[in-house]
Amino acid sequence: MTPSQIALIRANFPRLADIAEPAAQLFYQRLFQTDPSTAPLFAHSDMEGQRRKLMLAIGFIVTSLDRPDQLLPVARSLAVRHVSYGVAAAQYESVGAALLWTLGEGLGEAFTPELHAAWGAAYRLLSGAMIEAAYPKAA
Repeated sequence: MTPSQIALIRANFPRLADIAEPAAQLFYQRLFQTDPSTAPLFAHSDMEGQRRKLMLAIGFIVTSLDRPDQLLPVARSLAVRHVSYGVAAAQYESVGAALLWTLGEGLGEAFTPELHAAWGAAYRLLSGAMIEAAYPKAA
């Protein structure tokens, strides 16, 4: 990721934080709609708590983008835990698509092509590290 992409994400993050709850609801609705294989992973989850965790994780990511030495070990550890929940490597693509869609819906006109590209780069950085850690043969 470039410094300008990180700055762009950070500059627009307050808009996402302002709509955290509806954005998280949109994200999970979209994810379950576009990839029904993900819904059973949350069958026994407190979805209100899960939505809060999602937004806290996104906040952590945004504040840590310029410190990959701190961010990526946390992401890798999370990915390894996700395997025990039944997450498949292919589902990372669905999550990324749902995230970008949600950002577009939630941020509207503020979700410019440049911001889309920046969030895409951030997600590829994280998901690549996570897949590599959790599914070394798939990477």
